[in-house]
Amino acid sequence: MQVADSIAPVGACFDHGAVISAQNGLGSEEIIAARTRGYVIRGTTFMSGTRHSDTHVQYELDTATWIGPFEPRGTPYAVVKEAAELIIAGGLKAEALQDARPAQWSKLIFNASVNGVSALTGLPHSPHFADESQFSDLGHLLHDLIDEGKRVAEAVGVHLYEDPWEMNQIGAMTNHPPSMLYDVRHQLPTEVYFLSGAIAREAQRAGVAAPLHTAVYRLIKAKEASWTFKDENRAAAHREKA
Repeated sequence: MQVADSIAPVGACFDHGAVISAQNGLGSEEIIAARTRGYVIRGTTFMSGTRHSDTHVQYELDTATWIGPFEPRGTPYAVVKEAAELIIAGGLKAEALQDARPAQWSKLIFNASVNGVSALTGLPHSPHFADESQFSDLGHLLHDLIDEGKRVAEAVGVHLYEDPWEMNQIGAMTNHPPSMLYDVRHQLPTEVYFLSGAIAREAQRAGVAAPLHTAVYRLIKAKEASWTFKDENRAAAHREKA
């Protein structure tokens, strides 16, 4: 949510360099590219951790960050490879890709499905998200959301790099609280616009249906509105009493 505010004061510093965007969802690269003349690298990461305090972060998934050229900026693949090598030299994992969109969409579909359901149910990314043994189990909804996301990806010409359902099954073993769950718990603006909102908009542009992600997007936006609505109602009631 803070990409524009973060890059605006320093964008000129990268006019002769490169910036990696590894934010969730779709749209961050465009925001960065509008604020620097430097190269922009499209990226996505599956690493995750839980912050317990300022000095204690529980590292949960030790996986690669996938990066590739941001096509509209004409970023050379050699720059992407150099960036990947720097990340690896720093002790983390990275993979340079000629085209990072399939990886980005894999994470988008996984993340939109998991984050949205977590924000609406209050559950962390737990085994509930992969369980399909009973008719009432949450895994059925996750599977449907992921399948819908796959159909949208195919409609826009993206062939996924990894299977989002398999990513969900791995993540469901961690009991990790997704970022959007944290936002809802603290009544903060969520990133749903860039997740389920992005899938819904891409589906509309491609002329395909995405009713589940559209519903998740609208429900979470309504949940955000409810926080202000409650405050406004309290203020109105206070004025009436006064």
